[in-house]
Amino acid sequence: MSEIIENMTAPSFNLPRDGGKTVNLSDFKGKKVALFFYPKDDTSGCTKEAIEFTEHVADFEAANTVVIGMSPDPVKKHDKFIAKHELGIILASDEEKTTLDAYNVWKEKSMYGKKYMGVERSTFLIDQDGKVQKLWRKVKVPGHVEDVLKAAQEL
Repeated sequence: MSEIIENMTAPSFNLPRDGGKTVNLSDFKGKKVALFFYPKDDTSGCTKEAIEFTEHVADFEAANTVVIGMSPDPVKKHDKFIAKHELGIILASDEEKTTLDAYNVWKEKSMYGKKYMGVERSTFLIDQDGKVQKLWRKVKVPGHVEDVLKAAQEL
């Protein structure tokens, strides 16, 4: 699997999403996509990030940008997460981890000396033509959504 770099075509996906629908990257031709990968629904950092993207969703829409969050959690868990926190963003489910692998965000991690596989919090800003224009890896949540919004507005 190759590393994703700026100006390369974003890997396509077609995945189940909240509300029993599916989401396909090609559904958003002509719009920018802020695609953020996060480890797990309803954990503190992931909840903060999803709420912050929701709080700025009108600003993203004004910048012709759709926000999609993706984790390996099942759709049922996404639906509960959205209802609990009144989220206004698309949440895609990649239980097979094919898209997580394609974007190279499914990584070996370590906590308290234990190694395990998990999602490296990352965001990719994809332009109207489906090319990755900016990427953030090993994201720290505070200030991140504002950085992504600013980049989307400038693109």
